[in-house]
Amino acid sequence: HLHDTISWVESGEQIFRIRKPNHPNKHLVSYFVVFDETCKKVLLVDHRNAELWLPSGGHVELNEDPADTVKRECQEELKTEAIFWHETPIFITQTLTVGKTAGHIDVSLWYVIKGSIKIDYQYDRDEFLDIQWFDLNNIPYERTDPHMKRFINKFTQML
Repeated sequence: HLHDTISWVESGEQIFRIRKPNHPNKHLVSYFVVFDETCKKVLLVDHRNAELWLPSGGHVELNEDPADTVKRECQEELKTEAIFWHETPIFITQTLTVGKTAGHIDVSLWYVIKGSIKIDYQYDRDEFLDIQWFDLNNIPYERTDPHMKRFINKFTQML
């Protein structure tokens, strides 16, 4: 995914979504995995359109820095400030979307931000059905991003 993404960016193609839901058909997304370091849990959202348990995140706006996307989306989706566990993304994937907006490719930069199970996150109920904390060894892989297992494996090696 990394080499293909680098080639895609260097090609000069439009990397930002200009028009919802899928123009251009391949565009940049910033995921952020909320992580509670004390109890080793991640917060996932039950995304209405994708119909999957996913990290929070969103499409990178035209000429927006992907880290700024994380900050913006964290405020919009969880009503909290993004405090980065690591300043740069630790993972990159390309995924054919599923669910209600299926059929385009999200190039996703995966960031990790600090969180706490003690915080009562006020999530965007228009976008998410629910949010839930998951132990790192109890992720619902059968109903999540197809690259989640690889992400968790890489992330746990960093801990």
